[in-house]
Amino acid sequence: MTKMKGLLRNRDFIMMVALVMGLIWGGAAPWSERATLPLLMVVMTLATMGVSGSTFRSPKDLVAPALAGIVMNYLVLGGFLLALNALLIRDEALQSGFVLLAAVPPAVAVIPFTLFLHGDSTFSLIGTLGSYLGALVIMPVMTVVFLGSGFVDPGKLTMIMIELILLPLILSRILLRFKMAPRIDPLKGTLTNWSFFVLTYTIVGLNREVFLTNPLSLVSPALIAIASTFVLGWVIEGVGKAFRIPQKTLVGLVLLGTLKNYGLAGGLALSLFSRKTALPATVSAVFMITYIVYLQLMKRSGKELP
Repeated sequence: MTKMKGLLRNRDFIMMVALVMGLIWGGAAPWSERATLPLLMVVMTLATMGVSGSTFRSPKDLVAPALAGIVMNYLVLGGFLLALNALLIRDEALQSGFVLLAAVPPAVAVIPFTLFLHGDSTFSLIGTLGSYLGALVIMPVMTVVFLGSGFVDPGKLTMIMIELILLPLILSRILLRFKMAPRIDPLKGTLTNWSFFVLTYTIVGLNREVFLTNPLSLVSPALIAIASTFVLGWVIEGVGKAFRIPQKTLVGLVLLGTLKNYGLAGGLALSLFSRKTALPATVSAVFMITYIVYLQLMKRSGKELP
């Protein structure tokens, strides 16, 4: 019984079970999809509770992390995705999918994952927020340049930023103001882990047919997904260590430079193009899960990896 309780609290086990369940049976995914946004808001609120209010008292101290987020998400990761897209993808629908992926801001999960990996959550929060603000200009420009005009709704992006960044931040300040943190802290790990269980199951379950019925179509997108997470993360880590960047900051840089908002990219692809165009975001989301599990296992093994 003790071992079973331990497994039900083990983040790696929970995420792998969600992945397997999504592949075996995705029947509940259309229902759980409705819960993804509220759950992400919960996760973001819990993650930002650890950010001190004094962080925002000095605007000049926010500039460097915000610019770092934009550089890592768009210049490094976005540029890398566009280069591999040009080299490896010939299908027009898939090419459009990777352009959308390069154009979206980082995954909101960067902040809680930074917390999981014992990084600087304040740095990641500001870097993520800066990237979302930058996306209001960068996304339309990138899509117009690579796909043509009329494909991005700035209002929709603004609402996502408000719902998943601003509102959780405000709610976390309220909880801290009324001294609710001590009561919530014992439940934070369980709430976060099982929220990600639902999110992971939903992503995989909604797209299980693609994975099971047409696996050969996944080869090139999978290669790009592996390169943009495992390989690029290893390169960023090596460069960061060469420049002696503090380990806690390096965790945030690696995550900002390897994780995109796959849900936003997939949603845009489905609404503007086709299910096939959403394939790059779907495949990348699955490899994001395995990449995070890998990082956590390496962290627990004692190796100096983010």
